[in-house]
Amino acid sequence: MLIVCEHASAHIPSEFNQLGLSNDAANSHVAWDPGALPVAQRIAADLDAVLVYGTMSRLLYDCNRPPEAPSAIPTRSEVFDIPGNARLTAAEREARVARIYTPFSEALADEIACHLETLKLMVTIHSFTPVFNGVAREAEIGVLHGEDARFAHAMMQSKPQDAHFRIRLNEPYAAVDGVAHTLDQHGQANDLPSVMIEIRNDLISTDADQRAMALFLTDWVKQTLDQVSYRGGVA
Repeated sequence: MLIVCEHASAHIPSEFNQLGLSNDAANSHVAWDPGALPVAQRIAADLDAVLVYGTMSRLLYDCNRPPEAPSAIPTRSEVFDIPGNARLTAAEREARVARIYTPFSEALADEIACHLETLKLMVTIHSFTPVFNGVAREAEIGVLHGEDARFAHAMMQSKPQDAHFRIRLNEPYAAVDGVAHTLDQHGQANDLPSVMIEIRNDLISTDADQRAMALFLTDWVKQTLDQVSYRGGVA
């Protein structure tokens, strides 16, 4: 199995002058997915899976976006303008792609190529803010898919009956929002079943919460894998 966490870090190298942002903005949820990496690390350890994760802020470059997408290097994210991303030249954008996106994408592609014959699944782990643009979000865990919906639907069918989380399909985002790049580029393109799991970040703000969430998700993914056949699709 392969676990991916594109938005694992809020790190912005000093030469980017924090993209002109305040400390609060540069470390907020617009810059990374708080809590996602510890959860991904625990899931990977529990499932003996390979983990690939991003090491820089998604405000520098969002590794879950293709280079041609305007949102790959956003000039605004929720309520924050990103001064350091405004008026970039084509050469500056290409430099960001070469420094951040290309190594990440190639590392992911290499892992898949090395293990494709035995890989059963790719899971990407994200977190989301409870309130976005002033609107509270009801969902607590989202199960998202790109072009390949097999495993997402299988997870929804096999979700634990005693789960106390509000679990939704394709919330708080869906592929039409441009969030399925990794799933399609590295999953669908290789006929590798894939799924994105979004976790509301207030549920994974402590070490104990991260452990509990990782255990819940690990058990759920295992249970779902037991009910599907690969690579022919859901049994």
